[in-house]
Amino acid sequence: MLALSVVHRAFFFIHMYGVILLGSDHRSQVVELDSRRNRNREALSALRTEDTEKVKVCFGNMFIKLPKLKTREMIQKDQEQLDKEINELRKGLKAKVNRLNELQGKPELRGYSLSPLSTEEIKAINRLFKR
Repeated sequence: MLALSVVHRAFFFIHMYGVILLGSDHRSQVVELDSRRNRNREALSALRTEDTEKVKVCFGNMFIKLPKLKTREMIQKDQEQLDKEINELRKGLKAKVNRLNELQGKPELRGYSLSPLSTEEIKAINRLFKR
């Protein structure tokens, strides 16, 4: 009976470590970055329909008039940075899940570390199939 109690405690600590390791903070960061990315998409869409040369941009609690082209470039750079940060967080999450599985004695997840094809790779595949 005592040995069973020790085993249960060990599994409990492994489980708690996993919960702390994965944490909801990681997920909330991805959600926050993704919502910023969506707002940027909306802003880019609104810029396409805007007819004026200068647009009002909100920085903190003030609005500043900036050239439309410069504003688009700023938002696109921000989009690229957000994409990088989200991808880094997702890669980190994969490593943490693998670590948790290792602690629990489970095998590593198969196919979990796959990455999507790049645009160039997709174009090359499409060219091969069109022949």
